[in-house]
Amino acid sequence: MSHYAVEINDVSMRFNLGRENITSLKEYMIRLLKKDITRDEFYALKNVTFNIERGDSFAIMGSNGSGKSTLLKIISGIYKPTTGNADVHGSVSPLIELGAGFDMELTAKENVFLNGALLGYSRKFILENYDEIIEFSELHTFQDVPLKNFSSGMTARLGFSIATIVKPDILIVDEILSVGDQAFQEKCERRMSELTAGGATLILVSHSIDQVKKVCKNAAWINKGELMSVGPVEEVCEMYSKH
Repeated sequence: MSHYAVEINDVSMRFNLGRENITSLKEYMIRLLKKDITRDEFYALKNVTFNIERGDSFAIMGSNGSGKSTLLKIISGIYKPTTGNADVHGSVSPLIELGAGFDMELTAKENVFLNGALLGYSRKFILENYDEIIEFSELHTFQDVPLKNFSSGMTARLGFSIATIVKPDILIVDEILSVGDQAFQEKCERRMSELTAGGATLILVSHSIDQVKKVCKNAAWINKGELMSVGPVEEVCEMYSKH
């Protein structure tokens, strides 16, 4: 059994932006014969290699558009890399798009059961843990309010509370702690620390150096799809801040 939770081996991810506006097969064939098709290819990741140890709290850093979220989606199994491979050992709970499984017309209570089912929890499990989910999210007085009336912060709090009610092997968190007030952010940070203390592996994507230093032990910095640095969080943050 590998002592790594995640092994990223020479991963590249290419997207075809498809800017050609070809309306018919005939036109496509004529352009193909004339070699007149420009394939607008964009590499979101280029030959990225690093490992994340089990039980680590690991940050993936970079500015917007650097390839962080693409890498998370590869680790989560949403994307398959163009080349290379990502080996993931254990169950993954990805908080990439919090509330992606919510129905905005339903109440908070109904969405707890809906989202829980999508995450594979039984109805019995949700019933047993419902009070704790609501208590953590601090939404007692809003249980019967449709989510369409929630702020993005309230929705994120509910999503985080549901996703972290069980201890996954690997918890992936994408910039979600920027929503909600300071007190709730600190509460989320404490819960993430509890999960890693219990043996879970945390992967946090952020461009907040302060938050990364507070929560993570190790980090990788990605810039325009390329791995610039990987190692102890202080060293990587120092390099990132000088960029």
